Amino acid sequence: MKTKLSDFVRPLLLGALLLGNASIATSVSAEVRPLDRIVAIVDNDVIMQSQLDQRMQEVRQTIEKRGAQMPPTEEMEQQVLERLITENLQLQIGERSGIRISDEELNQAMGTIAQRNNMSLDQFRAALERDGLSLETAREQIRREMVISRVRQRRIAERVQVSNQEVKNFLASDLGKLQLSEEYRLANILIPVSESADSAAIRAAERTAMETYQQLQNGADFGQLAVSRSASENALEGGDMGWRKAAQLPPPFDSQVREMSVGEVTQPVRTPPGFILLKVLDKRGGDTQVRDEVHVRHILIKPSQIRSEEESRRLIERLRDRILAGESFADLAKNFSEDPGSALNGGDLNWVDPNSLVPEFRDVMTNIPSGQLSEPFKTPYGWHILEVLGRRATDASEEFREQQALNALRNRKYEEELQAWLRQIRDEAYIEIKI
Repeated sequence: MKTKLSDFVRPLLLGALLLGNASIATSVSAEVRPLDRIVAIVDNDVIMQSQLDQRMQEVRQTIEKRGAQMPPTEEMEQQVLERLITENLQLQIGERSGIRISDEELNQAMGTIAQRNNMSLDQFRAALERDGLSLETAREQIRREMVISRVRQRRIAERVQVSNQEVKNFLASDLGKLQLSEEYRLANILIPVSESADSAAIRAAERTAMETYQQLQNGADFGQLAVSRSASENALEGGDMGWRKAAQLPPPFDSQVREMSVGEVTQPVRTPPGFILLKVLDKRGGDTQVRDEVHVRHILIKPSQIRSEEESRRLIERLRDRILAGESFADLAKNFSEDPGSALNGGDLNWVDPNSLVPEFRDVMTNIPSGQLSEPFKTPYGWHILEVLGRRATDASEEFREQQALNALRNRKYEEELQAWLRQIRDEAYIEIKI
């Protein structure tokens, strides 16, 4: 919901003024507390002081948990306000595009977050309250993030395409081969340079970048400087970019990080968005991927309008009895199974990755010994019996490398498109800062 300026106008002194009693008016005025105020106008919406204060509190808590030194309040406030402006613009785009997050989707997202943190919803609520955040506030923040994610998906992700030839070229390149052997957890600081900046502005940005680099060399905290100075989207997280492959980075960083040790920082590098410094926080590597596979066959009987659930169950039980009595599994599958993908092959699904199957099927398949016929069981598809014919561990390194290459190329293109798009919507918007 958009904030209406009229909502924040309160005729607190109206009664006193109508009475014409100056002393009463003075007494009431002395008890008036400051109201919420506008700190920025963003196209057709506004950002309020209360929103800025709340986000500042959250950022302070994050910095404290990380154990980093708190940056100056004024610098941090500018960073937080800029983040709120960028988010607001994307939320307005989402509203104009008709993007809505249902309560069901929001509840599911909340449950997933709690589960990832090994918590129940009640425990999650208690953890939020310990951090001074209500469940309602958390829900609203998650809703905003989901809207922003979908806006980006529509505006950015659909424009990012990677061809098979690009993947092959990448895998054949020296950079691709090296990229798949190691990945890096990185942090960055971006000293921005506007596309319309003159030479004086560029030199000023370069001086700021070099001063920042010298401070880091003298022991300054990278996360604190990122919060106070960086224009990157992850500034408020101390510049933490997460784990990246070298190929996801623009030149010359793609080659520089390979030569860097953990803790090292690059000198400022001029890029289209501005001057960037990178720090290597950690490294990990290895491209050997072993995948467990199961050779399995099954028979599927589906309930239908002419065969009830109970009749389907009884039929699968009779088929199981016939197999135990000596009839061919493959012949019965060909004659009775209603899985078109495997029936003609005698029910044989060949070697499959257990993670590609529905949980009900995967659980039975995982827990039954090879060569033993399962009891009838139900999945969303119908009633099954299955037999495990074998298990093996397969080297999936080549498939893994191809998928990693595809992901790396997509991520690199996505990041480039995203940063350009964020600058574009910021430049095209009407922004008025009121503080």
